[in-house]
Amino acid sequence: MTAFKMGRGIGGHHSARFNSCEWYTPPEIVHALGEFDLDPCSPAGYHQFWTAQKHFTEKEDGFVQKWKGRVWLNPPYGPDTWKWLWKLYEHGNGIALIFARTETKGFFRCVWNKADAIFFFYGRLSFINSNGDRSTHNSGGPSCLVAYGENNVYALKESGLKGKLVYLSPGM
Repeated sequence: MTAFKMGRGIGGHHSARFNSCEWYTPPEIVHALGEFDLDPCSPAGYHQFWTAQKHFTEKEDGFVQKWKGRVWLNPPYGPDTWKWLWKLYEHGNGIALIFARTETKGFFRCVWNKADAIFFFYGRLSFINSNGDRSTHNSGGPSCLVAYGENNVYALKESGLKGKLVYLSPGM
């Protein structure tokens, strides 16, 4: 893991109506992408059993654990987002759900210059609350799915999700 400091987090200039950095993924998104082996950022209070076969919560610190297989990553939205994205890039097999903050240093470093593809959602997502209900508010910003590995690019292409897939040439 290459250490780096990116400054403000992915939501650093954004004010959402949530009091937590745990935003639970709508299950239809994960189901559209196929099976995942690991979710290293699973919420402690409300497990997203629809995301992957294995889950790490904050208590197990999924960041320091060894990742195996295809990873679903909905990282904490805040200052640590980019370190999680960098680890997924190094792992090389997974899809991350993040804000589409395309102009930020972290996005350039971890997505534009490293990912294989980005899927931009049409409209804004409404995440799941801690009680399991869909939030009455949208996320407050545009979201995207970031693919690392050709198998994950294919999963985005075949997902049927509403939006636009952009193929990248990492390192360009």
